[in-house]
Amino acid sequence: MLLRRIKMSLETTIDKDNLPKHLAIIMDGNGRWAKQKGMLRVFGHENGTKSVKTTVETCAKLGIQNLTLYAFSTENWNRPKLEVDTLMKLLISSLKKELDTLQKNNIRLNCIGNLEHLPEKVKKELLSVIEKTRNNTRMTLSLALSYGSREELLNVVKKISDKVKNNIISLDGIDESIINEHLYTHNLPDVDLVIRTSGEHRISNFLLWQIAYAEFYFTDVLWPDFKENDLYDAIISYQKRERRFGKTSEQIK
Repeated sequence: MLLRRIKMSLETTIDKDNLPKHLAIIMDGNGRWAKQKGMLRVFGHENGTKSVKTTVETCAKLGIQNLTLYAFSTENWNRPKLEVDTLMKLLISSLKKELDTLQKNNIRLNCIGNLEHLPEKVKKELLSVIEKTRNNTRMTLSLALSYGSREELLNVVKKISDKVKNNIISLDGIDESIINEHLYTHNLPDVDLVIRTSGEHRISNFLLWQIAYAEFYFTDVLWPDFKENDLYDAIISYQKRERRFGKTSEQIK
């Protein structure tokens, strides 16, 4: 009962008119969480899916329009085969299990990253859920899978260079909007708030272009322990900050 009251108190503290339009989360700490309990790393990943479900549903309830979760990086392919295989199986089962939740909450699934590297079974299930939820309008949930920001930016440079070479775009015509059009996130706004769990303070090759003016929130909480109140704390912290975008405080006021 006390915990419920605390949750309600934190939720009512949040200004619904000052929510981040795009929230991105680096979900870190699954392996350490499992290790602390004397279990294999995959046990942490399995429990981390509970935090994903809670976070997605809470963001939709609050009215956040865009949520991007860093689920699997390009560098993660270098992890032990057992862990990678388990993560892929877990992704398939989660997509199947959570389709009803996405539909019930009017959430559209999106994916950013190099999908060609994903196993066929994963890609098939992912594209199926994306298609089935494409008309949902309450929130866009983007999963960053086989994602690396440097690879993304490298691909952007190649695509734009090819268009310049073929006289589709002029050199003088290249600006920020042209770059945005060629990013995986071309249909999403810039990130307003980045949350990273587990006490680490780094970006890990995540949305380097898109977070240019994002606010950052770091917490020591390991991802499987990340609950509704932790999300509220991050948003309340965000709402206390003055976002100047290069201007002075006086100009903002």
